[in-house]
Amino acid sequence: MPAPILPVAPVTSDDSKKKKKDVEEDKGKSKEESKDLAKQEEGEELSEEDQQLKNELEMLVERLKESTTTLHRPALETLRTLIRTSTSSMTSVPKPLKFLRPHYPDLQALHQQWPASENKSLFADILSVLAMTYSDTQPRGTLHYRLLSASTSESPSEPGTWGHEYIRHLSAELGSEYMIRLEAGQDTTELLALGLKCAKFLLEHNAEADAVDLLEEIENVAKIGDLVNNDTFTRVCAYMLSCVNFLPPPDDVAFLRTAHDIYMKYSRVPDALAIAIKLGDQELIENDFKSPANPQMKRQLAFLLARANIPLEWIQSQESEDDPEELPEDLLECLSNTQLSCHFREYGKELGVTEPKSLEDIYKSHLENVRTATTVDSARGNLAGTFVNAFVNAGFGNDKLMVEAEEGNSWIYKNKDHGMMSATASLGLSLLWDTDVGLSHVDKYTYSSEEHIKAGALLATGILNSGVRTEADAALALLGDHVGNKSVPLKTSAIVGLGLAYAGSHREDLVALLVPNIVDDAVSMEIASLSALALGFIGVGSCNYDVTSSILQTLMEREDAQLNEKWARFMALGLALLFLGRQDASDATIETLKAIPHSLSKQAQILVDICSFAGTSNVLKIQSLLHYCNDHIDKEKQDDTFQAFAVIGIALIAMGEDVGAEMSLRQFNHLMHYGEPIVRKAVPLALGLLSASNPQLNILDTLSKYSHDNDLQVAINAIFAMGLVGAGSNNARLAQMLRQLAGYYHKEPDCLFMVRIAQGLVHMGKGTIGINPFFSDRQIMSRTAVAGLLATLTAFTDSKAFVLDQYHWMLYFLVTAMYPRFLITLNEELVSTPVTVRVGQAVDVVGQAGKPRTISGFQTHQTPVRLGTTERAELATEEYLPFAHVLEGFVILQKNPGWETQDAMEL
Repeated sequence: MPAPILPVAPVTSDDSKKKKKDVEEDKGKSKEESKDLAKQEEGEELSEEDQQLKNELEMLVERLKESTTTLHRPALETLRTLIRTSTSSMTSVPKPLKFLRPHYPDLQALHQQWPASENKSLFADILSVLAMTYSDTQPRGTLHYRLLSASTSESPSEPGTWGHEYIRHLSAELGSEYMIRLEAGQDTTELLALGLKCAKFLLEHNAEADAVDLLEEIENVAKIGDLVNNDTFTRVCAYMLSCVNFLPPPDDVAFLRTAHDIYMKYSRVPDALAIAIKLGDQELIENDFKSPANPQMKRQLAFLLARANIPLEWIQSQESEDDPEELPEDLLECLSNTQLSCHFREYGKELGVTEPKSLEDIYKSHLENVRTATTVDSARGNLAGTFVNAFVNAGFGNDKLMVEAEEGNSWIYKNKDHGMMSATASLGLSLLWDTDVGLSHVDKYTYSSEEHIKAGALLATGILNSGVRTEADAALALLGDHVGNKSVPLKTSAIVGLGLAYAGSHREDLVALLVPNIVDDAVSMEIASLSALALGFIGVGSCNYDVTSSILQTLMEREDAQLNEKWARFMALGLALLFLGRQDASDATIETLKAIPHSLSKQAQILVDICSFAGTSNVLKIQSLLHYCNDHIDKEKQDDTFQAFAVIGIALIAMGEDVGAEMSLRQFNHLMHYGEPIVRKAVPLALGLLSASNPQLNILDTLSKYSHDNDLQVAINAIFAMGLVGAGSNNARLAQMLRQLAGYYHKEPDCLFMVRIAQGLVHMGKGTIGINPFFSDRQIMSRTAVAGLLATLTAFTDSKAFVLDQYHWMLYFLVTAMYPRFLITLNEELVSTPVTVRVGQAVDVVGQAGKPRTISGFQTHQTPVRLGTTERAELATEEYLPFAHVLEGFVILQKNPGWETQDAMEL
């Protein structure tokens, strides 16, 4: 039986509702869109003009396929003209390239059949341009045909004639081809020649950054010096310097040297000298210093060298061994910083901060929310007062507690034993940089019968000579005799005093004086370690062979019991400071340290490594340090102190550049959450180092959170870090936070002591002195400043054993990092001359078009003026011309001969 036929419901081809909807939508669409749809449906309908162009191009392609060679040349030239004259918008492909794309494979085959000739060269040139549309399927085609064209022609065309986009395409392919050839060991000469042509074109067309990138990819950046001219060199150098932090060694040093050579070629000596200081290259520094004939320029360079604490011997060329060349008196004065104290006090007068501040002015204890009477033992309170008074009134030499105190009523006698030492030493901070008056003030205490007072006086002598060189060499004369003293306090004070007074001087006579203390086994670990640290300060970044070998020998020969002492970390730090900023120079030392079985070896390896790469933002080093922090160590079996140095190392390496510094904050946050106690203790210290004298809100809030941590060690370090971050900033928000902490911790003597110290640091020099190790527009890192900060942080890796015990004088290590934050303009007689300047937040303008403003939100002031860590100044008028490249510190001005005074109109 056949199956019944079922009725079929009629189904319309389209949904009627949808149709209506579509019609409405279509009406709403613009005419252009409907045109586009029609084009797609009917297979790309072209306008008359485009159709004509397409036909013409196809005809030219046909001509090239014909056997009549006479037609080839005109056809190729017409093609070339059409491609060059075609205009295109930024987003669309030029019409000729679009229409020729389907013919590209045929043209490739045709090119291979032609015999070598000028026509074939021109053909290759055109194919090179067409290859840009095929770069996804046939990589590096543009470069392939470009090189073919150049090799088959006697006079190849310039690549620049095809325009900017073509050059950029070619540059991209050059880099990858260069790497492929290098790996295969092939010849790269033609690539280098083409790269230089492209770079020249890019420089002529305001694409300096692209030119530098291209030459960096083909490892030929040194050649850029020959391509730049008077208009482009500043932008090229600015871009190169901003790249340095992101380059791996040895490219970073190559960039610096190239920029240095360009600056010297165009007589921009201050810029060149700044790079030479950054490189720490003695020969370059000496040559740069001697190159200008203008005595004013020489003085300006001398101020820059003095700020960087460059050893005088580096620029006194040794004519004969005994008789170095004598520098003129005025230059020596600038190089030795002898006028620093005088100018600093005048600057204080201008700002109206000469009056000494009392402790109550800083604490403002009437604002603290303390419900009960404070129960801190007064000796501890007085000791905190000592430091606060010293830091706040530093450099002014008129504080009420010490300098101006009446005979017998001095603050010293309000302290006990070791407190007396710190109190006497605080004189040195109050009289900072004032070598004439200061020594006479301190002198009377050197005859005291009380051992600690005498020791403090020796330390004060070292402190007040910090960063200032004198012909009399008073510090060595006064302290040298006590290095061999039987009394431990006197001996340690003399050694540390010498380290602070001669930081960065690389003096050989001091090496001979202190090395015996390191090598002699009979000497206690305390004396040996502090001697190593003092030599680290003196020879910072010098890679001194004698000191290095002495410390390594001691680490190998000492008993384990001695190396287990808390002091040993300072010996490792002394060794590390010798390699500060010297990158790979420390490799041999690190290998030697690996041979030492004691756990101190690991601390020393990390310290040497982080110091070598301080401020370089080297990502690989930061990653290796994070691996160290990752380990969870059983304290009973192994010493975990090295992890603290690894954490501090992350900040030390990342602080050279803003992006790295910001990224490291996130890592610190993770370490704080998941790290071991030793790691958590070190995180606040690392934050303090990362942002010294630069109070950023996010860092302050983080530290404020850590300052209430359950682990008191973390809290103490966080409070101290708050002091470092706000050092010399008078930051009101931070002062308020510290007042709240003083109330919160009023029953915790250690924490309260640290809060007081932090309050002193925040108001350092009444807001005129900072401790940020970067200067000259944050381009140069002061090695002595980093040494001072690191030594202080090392003491805080075990604050209970050092700063909170009887070694609180270690806080004075900060003195090498202390420097006034001012801009003082001097005339040609080196007399302070007030001029109008604009001061605002520094803006990074590298690579921006035109001449954008380098500062934002500025205010106009008369010099002398205070500059914050992230601030920059510029002259408000063109009445004067500065000799310096950055308006910071001492700047010598010269009257602009072309300046006309704009007199007010007479009515």
